[in-house]
Amino acid sequence: MYEVRFHGRGGQGAVTAASMLAAALLEEGKYAVSIPSFGFERRGAPVVSFMRCSDREIRQLTNIYTPDCLICVDPSLAKSVDIFSGLKPGGTLVQATHRPLSEVVLSDAVGVVGLCDAISIALEVFKRPITNTLMLGAFAKTTGVVSLDALKRSLEDSDFRDAGLAQNLIALERGYNETTVHTIERRVAA
Repeated sequence: MYEVRFHGRGGQGAVTAASMLAAALLEEGKYAVSIPSFGFERRGAPVVSFMRCSDREIRQLTNIYTPDCLICVDPSLAKSVDIFSGLKPGGTLVQATHRPLSEVVLSDAVGVVGLCDAISIALEVFKRPITNTLMLGAFAKTTGVVSLDALKRSLEDSDFRDAGLAQNLIALERGYNETTVHTIERRVAA
């Protein structure tokens, strides 16, 4: 089982992104489920959503407390929320940021980092800072868990097929192509 936790703010599409990722994985013949988390969310407030995938049927529909991967669609969230809580050792972070790796705060659990200047790209493509589609492309490049083609098909079959499909396909590709992936070397204490 591979588990992903999405961190974002209300209105940025973290819940939609988890659903689109699950749909893309289904396209590739895997089992997948997205789990939205709704509470007192409002536009701009921190939100979280979840996605599980496996080669076998998934019966677990609970929140994810020990994810393999974190996708953070808002670069300011780490200042107010412990996005790294429960991340498995050697886990993956896919982060929206314009900063270089040396300026990104990381947990000791992080083993791989994908960095994407998603807000700048979103402002170019959508004229708004909505980064969820870009971050799906960044996730595909960083992890290899899902193909870019499956994500494209997922978008084409989604609610975006009527409005904004062309822009979202551009954003998805740019997220994939403009993400830099880093492996973090950790020294083991003797």
